[in-house]
Amino acid sequence: MIYEIAEITIKPDTHAAFEAAVTQAVPIFKAASGCQSMRLDKGIESPDTYHLVIGWATLEHHTVEFRGSQGFQDWRALVGGFFAQPPKVEHFSTAIAGF
Repeated sequence: MIYEIAEITIKPDTHAAFEAAVTQAVPIFKAASGCQSMRLDKGIESPDTYHLVIGWATLEHHTVEFRGSQGFQDWRALVGGFFAQPPKVEHFSTAIAGF
């Protein structure tokens, strides 16, 4: 499994609406081919910054299949208006799992 970590900075004072939109998007990710997990973490020191962490079976499930899907278009329609800047997206694999 690989993890997509998207650092998303939203416009100030839109937290509740943004989180509601991400909640609406959960079924989009559940239906996406190869999507195995999804969570949204909120910054403590930087409360306008979130990390969207999505587990994909393969990199291609995210970069090819999801990004080319209607689900991706639906996701961006739900949340894109909250972005203060384009998200920074990187992919990771687990190097060490301590416990």
